Amino acid sequence: MNTATTTAAATAAQPYLSINNVEVIYDHVILVLKGVSLEVPKGSIVALLGANGAGKSTTLKSISNLLRAERGDVTKGNIEFKGARVDQMTPNELVKRGVIQVMEGRHCFAHLTIEENLLTGAYTRSISRSELKESLERVYHYFPRLKQRRSSQAGYTSGGEQQMCAIGRALMAKPEMILLDEPSMGLAPQIVEEIFEIVKDLNSKEQVSFLLAEQNTMVALRYADYGYILENGRIVMEGEAKGLSENEDVKEFYLGLSGEGRKSFRDVKHYRRRKRWLS
Repeated sequence: MNTATTTAAATAAQPYLSINNVEVIYDHVILVLKGVSLEVPKGSIVALLGANGAGKSTTLKSISNLLRAERGDVTKGNIEFKGARVDQMTPNELVKRGVIQVMEGRHCFAHLTIEENLLTGAYTRSISRSELKESLERVYHYFPRLKQRRSSQAGYTSGGEQQMCAIGRALMAKPEMILLDEPSMGLAPQIVEEIFEIVKDLNSKEQVSFLLAEQNTMVALRYADYGYILENGRIVMEGEAKGLSENEDVKEFYLGLSGEGRKSFRDVKHYRRRKRWLS
């Protein structure tokens, strides 16, 4: 095997994004992540699942280096993107590297129009006016609803439109990886499906990789390639998305279903006592 082939094989085997035994502490005392490790291969959608407070958002913020704004610090472990450590970079440097986070809660500039919001996403890129227009039309291709509302003030658009605007703004930065935090939160099921279909399109047609933090386990596993389940700051289960969605433990505890149908509260409490990762 020649050197070029060996290098190509090594690159293919190397995870695109790698989080290695990361611990996060807030306010110097509150331990939130307790040795989290996960990988995102290039061109894949990986779901990070778990209940509210499990540490999903903290995991994403540890990657995007937004923890310090909330008095949080990575105190152990390291984070690598394309083989290089990125946990000491500024958020701005990381965006230029191709990693961008879409925050939980559909953060838009309420006083700006949809199109003005989208244009802010290209701020870190030195591109011509024609390239900017091309990027904008690319976003409108995936989000035709935004094109219809392009001159509307973002604060007066629907929750679904604001979520689309937030993802579209990230797309304007021409990312290689998007960290997407709770995209389904507070949205109607039909809008959730529409957004996940767009995510799948961006992944397959634009080769954008996704790490997706989500409480809606059923929907996330339907669109993801691989999944990790986070509980109390630890990864307690991982596997191919299809396998996780068919796993009896996941179905029973996270989806509230078992082979006999929906479990009662008493059954779920009993299940919590026997759940192997809580013992």
